[in-house]
Amino acid sequence: MRADFYHLTQLPLERVLPAICERVHAQGERMSIVAEDEGLLNRLDQLLWTYKAESFLPHGRAGGEHDAAQPILLALPDQPTGEARNIALVDGVWRDLALGFDRAFYLFDEVTIDGARAAWRALAGNDNVERHYWKQDEEGRWREGP
Repeated sequence: MRADFYHLTQLPLERVLPAICERVHAQGERMSIVAEDEGLLNRLDQLLWTYKAESFLPHGRAGGEHDAAQPILLALPDQPTGEARNIALVDGVWRDLALGFDRAFYLFDEVTIDGARAAWRALAGNDNVERHYWKQDEEGRWREGP
């Protein structure tokens, strides 16, 4: 599996997550977005409907009867994640739940960087995980780093 660590230094989660979801959705794949904070999931639910005036990202909240059909599913860590093969961990907390997916997008900032470092080290010994670290430059472009 591939684990992409996204260090949010220039743009906030609310700007980065929709772009990632757009790419995954455009490839015909599904995404599960996971966070412990119900309030954060509520804000992201609204954001995915309104982040662009001319479009939206089709999605739903876990716990509905059509979870498996949702292109993007917002869920608490203990809820089913539908049939997605991609997961976005958006509250800065790494969860080994992600190891069951093909690709994990782990988004963290300066507040949660210590947890990200610990997760990076913990995954180093796992031969089944390909780790990538991404950081924004001054213009907000993503650059892969060490």
